Amino acid sequence: MDKAGIERAKEHFGRLMESQLERIERMKVSQDWTDYTSLKPIRIGILGGDGIGPFIAAEAQRIVEVLLADEIQSGKVEIGVIEGLTIENRAAQSMAIPDDVLEEIKTYHVTLKGPTTTPRKGDPWPNIESANVALRKELDLFANVRPVKVPKDGIDWMFFRENTEGAYALGSDGWDVSEDLAVDFKVITSPGAERICRLAFEYAKKNGIDRVTIVTKANVVKTTDGKFLKIGNEMAKEYPGIECDDWYIDIMTAKLVDPKRRTQFKVFILPNLYGDILTDEAAEFQGGVGTAGSANIGMQYSMFEAIHGSAPRMVKEGRAQYADPCSMIRAAALMIAHIGFAERARKLEMALDICGLFEKKLVMTGRDTGATSREYGKYLLETVNDPKLEERWNGYQG
Repeated sequence: MDKAGIERAKEHFGRLMESQLERIERMKVSQDWTDYTSLKPIRIGILGGDGIGPFIAAEAQRIVEVLLADEIQSGKVEIGVIEGLTIENRAAQSMAIPDDVLEEIKTYHVTLKGPTTTPRKGDPWPNIESANVALRKELDLFANVRPVKVPKDGIDWMFFRENTEGAYALGSDGWDVSEDLAVDFKVITSPGAERICRLAFEYAKKNGIDRVTIVTKANVVKTTDGKFLKIGNEMAKEYPGIECDDWYIDIMTAKLVDPKRRTQFKVFILPNLYGDILTDEAAEFQGGVGTAGSANIGMQYSMFEAIHGSAPRMVKEGRAQYADPCSMIRAAALMIAHIGFAERARKLEMALDICGLFEKKLVMTGRDTGATSREYGKYLLETVNDPKLEERWNGYQG
């Protein structure tokens, strides 16, 4: 038995627990939500990321600039591009987010972010933490909110995934106790679980939704998942008009593909890892991860992003200009609604449905057999500016 290895692991675990207890104390300090109606300007930062990110970010930015043209001209909204979140720059500095980039990000109220590469074993990059995970922790973006809608199939889901804890909280802080034993850590805190559950129940109450589903593996992962589920069930008592049920993650993945059951679900609350898995599965019903956007919500900052990866192979093969921009543009719609322009966001979402789900006059294939990002962006803009947009969209709902 490697007693020295065990002692080193104890010391490492002790340091991690100290940092988490400090984080809990920070969470307990009350904060106010950002009031976008009082801001002038509302500062939007565009983070291209790497791989196909800059290509799809350019289309998302172009559409945002058209939809918010009046506000940009009047000084109500200001858009800037933030450089430096590429894998090359992050690797050169051995940081998930270089300090200068993070400081610049903090000068914006909201960011619209393209995908970023997360190194894995065997890659030519150092083993740095995911930029996404680091940003969520640094900006305390505790709620990952992902809508999935397929009207023709009766699917209208909203996922509230806890964003700063769970299996990802200490994802780069695992420990090799010996050559034969590796350990990772999963963290659930009371304040962390409470705030994601509260956000989900308040969303359901505000939107007249009568069912919230908590997804865990509390029958096996009894301590952490058990805490998450217990807190969710206790909070449900404060919302008597909302039915609250719970499911285990394994059977929940099966029920999403069950046409008889999936339409019964409405709002989901999930710890980090389960939320990551289930929302990718859910996105397939909408057309794949390339069609789904994601909101990362915090009290002070918020970040909106595509939910797919950076696809370095497409860049290597010279196909980046054929990358599907829809995931990032759906994220842009979430962002536009979040900062107070819900009607324009709704029109953009209708245009995305018409172009991607119904008409399909242009198809994205990721190759020269389909449209380019720029061509598809043009198609979307023409659709969103059509005076008969709502009439066209309604025509597909029957």
